[in-house]
Amino acid sequence: MNDETRRKLGEVSTATLTTVLFKRGFRNLFLQDVHPLNPAAARMVGPAFTLRTIPAREDLDRLDAFLDPEHPQRKGVETCPPGAVFVIDSRGDARAASAGGILLTRLSQRGVAGVVTDGGFRDSPEIAAMPFPAYHSRPSAPTNLILHHCVDLNMPIACGGVPVLPRDIMVGDAEGVVVIPAAIADDVAAEALEQTVYEDFVQDRVGKGHTIRGLYPMTDPANRTLFVEWRAQNGR
Repeated sequence: MNDETRRKLGEVSTATLTTVLFKRGFRNLFLQDVHPLNPAAARMVGPAFTLRTIPAREDLDRLDAFLDPEHPQRKGVETCPPGAVFVIDSRGDARAASAGGILLTRLSQRGVAGVVTDGGFRDSPEIAAMPFPAYHSRPSAPTNLILHHCVDLNMPIACGGVPVLPRDIMVGDAEGVVVIPAAIADDVAAEALEQTVYEDFVQDRVGKGHTIRGLYPMTDPANRTLFVEWRAQNGR
């Protein structure tokens, strides 16, 4: 993805992004029931690299399935591009893990930007201590083979109730994860950064006791003058 767009998205919140997307008619791009394991980790930004699952079947999903180097989960861990986000469609089912600490460590060491599942991760205490952005629904100890049959990589999926296409841009912070359609990512990033600057100005004013009337939204021209001066003073 565009390096400047990545930089901008790393400076804005998912809350701001959902508002910018709403202006463009998108109402359902924030993943539901998906939470950060490690809120202190860096913000997550990167294009989606997806893994799709279907319900497991006893003759297919045994421990020896992992002996196959083409097993989609294991292959995905080794082929997800550096800077991308590994997004797992676990059908919202966290009764068995989508992955665990070893696989997430491998993703981290390979330079992947983060990992998301609408299921759960095992080894969650260890993952929570890693400086690697990881998002899931809730902890889950059993192996994925109990419930999840990994089908294919880099195909359209659903995660957290949201459609995710390969190369869509995933952004995660301490509140959760939002999906930005790839075609509008550059424009969304630019507008979101501008909105962030303005909201920082508003927060500064409100924190000093000023009313939100005429300020948020800006309907008083006097506030526009103050905003321009504030930006100059703060290098924003």
